[in-house]
Amino acid sequence: MTSHPSSPPSVADLFAADGRLKAIPRRAARREALLAHLAATLFETGRDYREPEVNEALKGVHEDFPALRRYLVTGGFLSRTKDGAAYRRQQRTGTPGGAIPAVA
Repeated sequence: MTSHPSSPPSVADLFAADGRLKAIPRRAARREALLAHLAATLFETGRDYREPEVNEALKGVHEDFPALRRYLVTGGFLSRTKDGAAYRRQQRTGTPGGAIPAVA
C-alpha cells in the first residue's frame, strides 16, 4: 500500500486532461490541498503580484478565478495589501526555519 493516512489528499484527480480544474472542491480538506497546490505552482515566494497578474494565473485554471483568489487569501496562502493592489504568496507550514514559536 502506497498511501499514508496522514498524507494530504492528491489534487491530480481535480484537473481535466487539459490542465483546467473540473470544479472547486466543497470539502474543506480537498479545497485546502488544491489551494496549497495552486499557491505552490502559480506563485513564487517573495514576489509581489498585482491583482491582474493573480487573476490571469487563476483564469488559466478555472473560470471562477475571483472565488479561487478569495479562498487563497482567506486560507492564508496569499496575503493582500489593505488597498488590494498587491498580493504575495505566504508560507503556511510553521515559521521560517521550522522553529516553533515561543509560548509566553
